[in-house]
Amino acid sequence: MSYQHKDLAMGRWKHLPFLEQMANIGSEVERALKWRVKHNTAYYQQASERILELMDLTLDSVTGFARLKELARLREAIVDYFFGTNQFKSTEVLWRKYFSSFTYAARKNY
Repeated sequence: MSYQHKDLAMGRWKHLPFLEQMANIGSEVERALKWRVKHNTAYYQQASERILELMDLTLDSVTGFARLKELARLREAIVDYFFGTNQFKSTEVLWRKYFSSFTYAARKNY
């Protein structure tokens, strides 16, 4: 697999706190949403792929069944929204609200 975040894929991601991992995923979600509204398909596609890359790195680094289960469901919903038919009826507002709490918590910890 060819990673866009090569340094993170080499192991640095596993050393980031969970809140920071989720905040970074949220940044990519924000980028994808922005490019989707602007109808820039290439940038939208790249940002969407980076979301999945970071989600997969997070799934690989997580311990505990409950968190793993939630992240797997989250990945499923993200794939449905950004690549599928949106059968879960997710919205741009929902994604912004979900990830903004992680961004706030990650910043608060600094």
